Amino acid sequence: MGQDLRNWNPEDEAFWEKEGKKIANRNLWISIPSLLCGFAVWLYWGIITVQMLNLGFPFAKSELFTLAAIAGLTGATLRIPSTFFIRIAGGRNTIFFTTALLMIPAVGAGLALSDPNTPVWHFQILAFLSGIGGGNFASSMSNISFFFPKRMQGYSLGMNAGLGNFGVTTMQILVPLAMTIGIFGGEALILQNTSGTLIGKIPAGSETYIQNAGYIWLVFLIPLAVAGWFGMNNIRDEHVSPNISNPLGAFATITFMLLIGMVTAACGLWFMLPESVGGSGLNVSKWIVLPLVIAATVILLKMIPGQIGRNLTRQYKIFGNKHTWAMTIIYTMTFGSFIGYSAAFALAIKVIFGFQHIVVDGVLTHGTANPNGPSALMYAWMGPFIGALIRPLGGMISDKIGGAKVTQIISVVMVASALGVAYFMKQAYASATPEQYFVPFLLLFLVLFTATGIGNGSTFRTIAMVFDKEQAGPVLGWTSAVAAYGAFIIPKVLGEQIKLATPELALYGFAAFYVLCIAINWWFYLRKNAYVQNP
Repeated sequence: MGQDLRNWNPEDEAFWEKEGKKIANRNLWISIPSLLCGFAVWLYWGIITVQMLNLGFPFAKSELFTLAAIAGLTGATLRIPSTFFIRIAGGRNTIFFTTALLMIPAVGAGLALSDPNTPVWHFQILAFLSGIGGGNFASSMSNISFFFPKRMQGYSLGMNAGLGNFGVTTMQILVPLAMTIGIFGGEALILQNTSGTLIGKIPAGSETYIQNAGYIWLVFLIPLAVAGWFGMNNIRDEHVSPNISNPLGAFATITFMLLIGMVTAACGLWFMLPESVGGSGLNVSKWIVLPLVIAATVILLKMIPGQIGRNLTRQYKIFGNKHTWAMTIIYTMTFGSFIGYSAAFALAIKVIFGFQHIVVDGVLTHGTANPNGPSALMYAWMGPFIGALIRPLGGMISDKIGGAKVTQIISVVMVASALGVAYFMKQAYASATPEQYFVPFLLLFLVLFTATGIGNGSTFRTIAMVFDKEQAGPVLGWTSAVAAYGAFIIPKVLGEQIKLATPELALYGFAAFYVLCIAINWWFYLRKNAYVQNP
């Protein structure tokens, strides 16, 4: 346990059965909860902001949507350097160190939430640092891809990602419950509006310990860091991590590469955000800034001198493969949708169904609390739960009938369910009794989450079959990095359209993107003379 591995060959069945399976599964089952905590810390702002509204924190709704968007953009950008960590720093070193780093935003969030007078820029910095948890997905998936044989890639990657994604659901259930008890001490705050948990509503006037939303994750992160250090392995073979330095050197390399991603993410946010929340006020379009952030991060990483730069040059060969770009778009449809909807779901429920939309002096207003509105914290966990739970099943089905075929089917389902969600959003946001549209809205959103989960598993299978062993890991990391921008784009677009009183337009746009993905998947993998037939 904990030692470096050499001559790792999971395709050799005798080796696999004798010792490989045991080692691979141990690394997988430490990786999964570590990734789970990464997702939780990355996306807990979607739940925290709902409770900040309920407690009367002095921030506008648009500022609270911005917190989730900041965490989303940073997490996505940090996936770009994280894509290349395994070859440069080793799997054990990477998973241990990046898991330990999550303690910083967790403690910081606990301290900041203890005081309602904490300025908004404190929360913006903490949301920014929470992006470390989002970046961890790329390195985690790349690492696990090296441990298992090709015939098990759909299963192993689906388990790592699917159960890792349970961090979203775990967070959405655990955080509201943890806030009801003063388990970490500190002063309680008083609810101004009705809140909720999985087990029921909590009336206004009740005490809550919102700071526990950060502190609770230390209970898991500390033992997981220990388990990662003593239980995981670096693979030192040529096609994985041949030239990693000592652990301190590896940690320094990871830190430096993360800082590059943080600088480019911060610059992108500054150009996009309004002056009122610490941005430039230039309001440069996200559709211009995001490609520039991605390109700048890739270029700056490549400029690192010495062995790291040479190592990246070898890994950057994935960008010359047309399948890298096809799978980047397709994976953005599946995982980008999952993570974006997960980040925005709770606050969307609160804003659309938690307020009455009534006409005052000829103007449609949205500021009157709806006493019959559903509790966002009671329902928001359902979508991410289903999407994560079903992801391994998507991988296993794809191992049997082909990943591209499964992807095509779920893409059609995503188009139909997105259009349905758009319809009921539109009806609810123009109604004084929006709760009457909540059940069909919720059911269709759950179908949408289900399709994204199955599609996540099917795209893993396709990537594992299309690319060779050396390129599959970096491609998994890269595609997940670009797809993770969904955690920024979806809350940002949905927040913008809600502000304009046209939330349905956001879903129309997402549905149009899904249609594009159907065409790309067919052209590359399903037509008669496809480049690779139904991988």
